[in-house]
Amino acid sequence: MMRNLASSGSSRGIAAIVGVGPNLGRSIARKFAHEGYTVAILARDLDRLSKFADEIAREEKSQVFAIRIDCSESRSVREAFEGVLSLGFVEVLVYNAYQPVSWKPTKFTDIRIDSLEKSLAVSSVGAFHCAQQVLPGMVERGRGTILFTGCSASLKGIAGYSELCCGKFALRALSQCLSMEFQPYGVHIAHVIVDGVMGPPRGGSSSSSQRIAGVGVSDGSMDPDAVAQTYWHLHIQDRSAWTQEIDLRPSIPSRFC
Repeated sequence: MMRNLASSGSSRGIAAIVGVGPNLGRSIARKFAHEGYTVAILARDLDRLSKFADEIAREEKSQVFAIRIDCSESRSVREAFEGVLSLGFVEVLVYNAYQPVSWKPTKFTDIRIDSLEKSLAVSSVGAFHCAQQVLPGMVERGRGTILFTGCSASLKGIAGYSELCCGKFALRALSQCLSMEFQPYGVHIAHVIVDGVMGPPRGGSSSSSQRIAGVGVSDGSMDPDAVAQTYWHLHIQDRSAWTQEIDLRPSIPSRFC
């Protein structure tokens, strides 16, 4: 299902942000809208997503389309991207979807197999399906960017978080494989490790430089607007010096880092 769908005349291409919630996903969508992109935002909760789309469109005076997707179901991914691709060429794909897990560790013997399968489906298989939808168009045009959101569980096993780590490990491997295969065709693929707790936005983009410099950041949480700036910079990097993986963390680590 999709709301506010209309023909897009953007010659620049579409930025598709998968996994849009109230923090990082919304900030990334707002940043690309601010830079002049027509944006498609995708998540499971269409009602909440539509409110985000209206808010961003109003603030940035841009076209933003809300499209429902369940990344754990291949049919849902295909149907969602039929809607996305009807808007035009997808120049940017950000895969920010994740399966929520408890902050408390779970004993390995207590982890249900369906919990593991769901985490793998959302973290890695869903990313695989989404990338397959947009890569042919990117290769055909010789340009495009795919950014995958990882976390500290992408790099190391953590006791009590087997289902999270397995999914995120696989996502990192997918990013590495795709970057090696498609970089020669002009497609930039990078893995962004967000190693910290994401807080709410702390203010407008005008104060981002101050926040990055460490002014006003004292609780150890990460400002999603500041993190979204990194996604934008990855997209506009010169292809002679592409980043394939970047590690982000707050200057004052939280107890969860």
